[in-house]
Amino acid sequence: MVTVGYGVRGGTADVRSAEASGAVCETSKVTSEPAADASDPLAKSLIAALAAAPTNVADLVGFHASERGDRPAIVEAFDAGRTVTWRELDQLVESCARGLGEQGLVAGHRVALSLPNTVDFVVTYLGAARAGLVSVPVNPRAVTGELIRVLVDSGARLVVTDGSTVSDVRTAVAGVLDALAGATDEVRVRSAPPQVVVSGGGTQVGELSFDTVLAAAGRAVVSPVDVETLAALLYTSGTSGAPRGAMLTHRALLANITQTASLQPPVMSSDDVVLGLLPLFHVYGLNCVLGQALAQGATTVLLDRFDGAGTLDMIAEHSITSIAVAPPVIAAWVERPEVADRLSGVERVLSGAGPLDPDLVSDFEEVSGVRVEQGYGLTEAAPVVTSTLSSRGEHAARGSVGGPVPGVQIEVRDASGRPVPGDDPAQVWVKGDNLFSGYWPEGADGPGEDGWYATGDVGFLDESGDLVLVDRLRELVIVSGFNVYPREVEEVIIAMEQVAETAVIGVEDDHTGEAVLAYVVPHGGQTLDVDASEALEEEVRARCETQLARFKWPRQVEVVESLPHSTNGKVAKGRLRAAAHRSGLGLR
Repeated sequence: MVTVGYGVRGGTADVRSAEASGAVCETSKVTSEPAADASDPLAKSLIAALAAAPTNVADLVGFHASERGDRPAIVEAFDAGRTVTWRELDQLVESCARGLGEQGLVAGHRVALSLPNTVDFVVTYLGAARAGLVSVPVNPRAVTGELIRVLVDSGARLVVTDGSTVSDVRTAVAGVLDALAGATDEVRVRSAPPQVVVSGGGTQVGELSFDTVLAAAGRAVVSPVDVETLAALLYTSGTSGAPRGAMLTHRALLANITQTASLQPPVMSSDDVVLGLLPLFHVYGLNCVLGQALAQGATTVLLDRFDGAGTLDMIAEHSITSIAVAPPVIAAWVERPEVADRLSGVERVLSGAGPLDPDLVSDFEEVSGVRVEQGYGLTEAAPVVTSTLSSRGEHAARGSVGGPVPGVQIEVRDASGRPVPGDDPAQVWVKGDNLFSGYWPEGADGPGEDGWYATGDVGFLDESGDLVLVDRLRELVIVSGFNVYPREVEEVIIAMEQVAETAVIGVEDDHTGEAVLAYVVPHGGQTLDVDASEALEEEVRARCETQLARFKWPRQVEVVESLPHSTNGKVAKGRLRAAAHRSGLGLR
């Protein structure tokens, strides 16, 4: 287990002892610093490696190739499924880095990855890092228009895809020229249709196979020595609503890997077999799961899709011991009678990427016998900010997301930037070496000169100094000048036995400015007739009227069969707002 303080501003590592570590807890500010624990021999050697100031995420692979080369690093748990050892992974990463260089790419060029969770994703990501290139992971299920926007905005010189996504990628690449015709001069200068590289064969004229890139390895590459070198562009809606590329340096990625590794009890060790279910194009899967496994030398078992029963069977088959998932996975597993048996080798389940209902946590822990630990993070923080493993109390309070991880500070501030005491909700601010460098390409809207970043999330600090999230700032509904946090209304509605899922948004209202609209999914996925739907709507209204202040009552309640979700399991409220807006205009 590695618990090392990684102070990388200025390019040097700072290994802190347990005695030197400290924590400050104030009413509206919480600071956490890491402690070092090198009782394990491998941990000692990795601490020594980190003390030499690693400057590149790919450096971690080289360390394990020499220390544990014959142990499995990555396993594909689907189809024919490949297994690569640490030594093989290091060789593949080196071949990829050299091969990308042979395609004319130089440090700073962007490489898009439109791939599911595969060995080739890992190899491309780390190969690009070793070559000083910038990875741009994209959702392999993204529609053509989304792909075009990312390719144009990032200026990717090359895109790696496979048989599952190549058709959409080809269409998107063909559409880049048309998109550039209406782009600004600045965008046209940095963008052009990228070279298409296809993993698994099936190339067309002008395309390259991934095997060809690996085989074309030329001269050795020299990894960048500056931790401020850009490593990845991860597109996120941020606080503006429009997808923007968050610029994550090697400093940010390595810092958060070390911050998370410093948690006690440890989230992962070198002996763990790790579930690689979370999508690698998402920061949670990329740096929490893969990044932590790279740091610890654990084995990562990759899945390309989730199936409630099938995934549990796979966990037992591969003797998986470390699990990180999004809340919908826990919700699916709590209904499975075999969950306790399948998770018998798992000590804890980590949950992130969205709010987790406290009642669901209790139910899951009861039926599975496995403890659930929660965290809070965001793409711009690479991503972990808090964890219940870092709670300031003896145990994290029900509903909290824990305290800041070592090396991260949080504050809760009002609109004027002043700290807010007590349990009054206000915007969460974050500071740490794990923060991004602003949004692509100029670094706009990043941390201030003092290092603090406004997250756009609303919360408060409880008596222990742990963070309790309330909502997203941009999702705030203002009714007659009063603030309504959708999550508060959702918690009231989801407590109803008849309701399986709910989402609350704000809609325009001529009298109050905005009004509350609640979408409700009936329990059991049943389709209700008109009378039953109207009855459920009335029951929802009646409950809200007994539990909430009048201005928080839903003006509208709509019973729907399902809600749209993003790839990490969050309800896609942007799509709900768009649908509500169109409905208000009389459009479908």
